[in-house]
Amino acid sequence: MTDSTPGSADLITRAAHLRPQLWEDAPEVDRTRRLTDRNFAAMRDAGLMQLFTPRRFGGLAANLRTYFEVTAALGLGCSSSAWVAGVLNAGNWLVAQFPEPAQEEVWGADPFATTCSVLQPTGEAELVPGGIKLTGKWGYSSGSNHCDWAIVAYPSPEAAEPELQLALVPMSEVEVQDTWLVTGMRGTGSNTIVAHDVFVPDHRVLPLMPIFRGENLTAEDPVHRAALAGVLPVSLMGSQIGAAETALEFVIEKAPKRQITASTYAVQAQSVGFQVDLAEAATTIKAARLIGAQAADVLDDYAGRGELPNETVRSGLRMDLSWAVKRACESVDRLVTAHGTSAFGEFSPMQRIWRDTGIATRHAAFNVRISQEIYAKALLGLDPYEISFLV
Repeated sequence: MTDSTPGSADLITRAAHLRPQLWEDAPEVDRTRRLTDRNFAAMRDAGLMQLFTPRRFGGLAANLRTYFEVTAALGLGCSSSAWVAGVLNAGNWLVAQFPEPAQEEVWGADPFATTCSVLQPTGEAELVPGGIKLTGKWGYSSGSNHCDWAIVAYPSPEAAEPELQLALVPMSEVEVQDTWLVTGMRGTGSNTIVAHDVFVPDHRVLPLMPIFRGENLTAEDPVHRAALAGVLPVSLMGSQIGAAETALEFVIEKAPKRQITASTYAVQAQSVGFQVDLAEAATTIKAARLIGAQAADVLDDYAGRGELPNETVRSGLRMDLSWAVKRACESVDRLVTAHGTSAFGEFSPMQRIWRDTGIATRHAAFNVRISQEIYAKALLGLDPYEISFLV
């Protein structure tokens, strides 16, 4: 790291300083279903979209613990903004796995370039001289409103067995269909990317499974050696921890001023029942944050040594992160109930946080039942890949 490269504490502080602006714009982000331009520009200008850009291109190549703490800090202000920051940085992490000519195309002229990604293989490719022609639709592409490149998955047209490939394409060559019409995380712009016979040269095509198997362990920057199965959930978790912590702060702030209807308590803060709900939520959210930080530290430790965690460790981390996000979401629900029905008023930020965490916790990366099956199989010496390739 050069003297001019910001350290972890500096990056986290930069994210924290954006909280008031993100919080101010959060209702507009929710209403318009996209980040405000000034929110995205503020995160970009603070270097928070370059966390995984290789250092040789002017990026930060920060570790996963920094990544988690930055997105959690952003989530205190706006969970959609934090989610987009997490996803686009993860997309850049994937770009760093592509051959050098592809990386040069993405960052050579613009070190601030960002990349969205969809790993569900809902497209198809035709082999042509020098590359492929790509056609398909890829849904739930978070950050599609604010990125320069997209990575999409498709089954290899030449493999005898199903084998996933990644294609890196400029956003200028695909269409973005406005399909993200949901009740929560509305500002993430998780729309559908559409490609029609888009030519992708060979150097912008990459097999996916070798990365899961650890064939990235020789990467120059330590973070690019991390286990992909861990990078993906960590990329999404911080936003939800930050959102839950903000909900807790809001309920605590209002408790000395709010009555409990049809009770003898003048204010909520006097109620033992309210106090129990508050303590339970606070402890659970704190535990969720600690789990996220520990998972990032474990992944950083292995990456620093150039080692791939074994299947049991990777499966266990996925289980931990799924459990933590689910419990954080449940804590928000508990806080909403404790705060009272006014939490559902359109004027209240609590209803937005409640909707956001409710949607986010149901992301495939946090499917607790699937995570339990994967982890249990690994513990029993069975094959977790029978359940999912995200191991």
